Amino acid sequence: MSQEFASRVALVTGGSRGIGRAIALQLAAGGADVAISYASRPGPADETVAAIRALGRKGAAFRCDVRSQEDVDALVAGTRATLGPIDLLAHCGAISNTSSHEDLTFDRWAETIDANLHGAFRAVFAVKDEMIARKFGRIVLLSSVAALRPRAKQIHYSAAKAGVIALARCCAEAFAPSNVRVNCIAPGLIDTEMARVLTPETIASVIQQTPLGRLGKPEEIAELACFLLSERAGFIVGQTISACGGRVTLP
Repeated sequence: MSQEFASRVALVTGGSRGIGRAIALQLAAGGADVAISYASRPGPADETVAAIRALGRKGAAFRCDVRSQEDVDALVAGTRATLGPIDLLAHCGAISNTSSHEDLTFDRWAETIDANLHGAFRAVFAVKDEMIARKFGRIVLLSSVAALRPRAKQIHYSAAKAGVIALARCCAEAFAPSNVRVNCIAPGLIDTEMARVLTPETIASVIQQTPLGRLGKPEEIAELACFLLSERAGFIVGQTISACGGRVTLP
């Protein structure tokens, strides 16, 4: 694999499992030293760091609840101290659940907005000043196709992920003059642990509605994320790309 990320330092929030882990490993395979964060389970994080190091790169893991500004600041400071200034950010840390409007409470709404939208803001704003000062930075945020089409049982999640798209778009315009590129990915249903919040019947329905007739793979989203973080995507700024097997298409 090309060493297109050689000498780069990457931070992947939510990098111990699922899409985040796949991105972390592809970045390491491309030559980057990679720090990851995890919310509560150190075991998968340690396994991911071991896999990063097996690829010949430096790796580190830090516990971080993206709902905590103190945790996010400590994550960024720890990454800098361990690996160096952060060149690449892939923000994957998120929570997902479903709820009908009859059962959706403000507390669940607020928790989901805080983790998924405020968490993205905290991560971006923790790294952007140094990137701007160094005149180099590449950021990819993870949204969802739930942000692009109505989801009756994901009012809270869809609203948060739509906010992530707007955050990426606006930060992209603000940061681009300083050579800091921001883009966004809206994955469809990917075969990860997070997908299992849905019932088997719902998953089967999604597959039926997907032209490719299957769930996505974490590695497929990682390929797209690494492209957007690379210099191959040098003229792509402020975009949201839907990777969902054709279930949702953008004009």
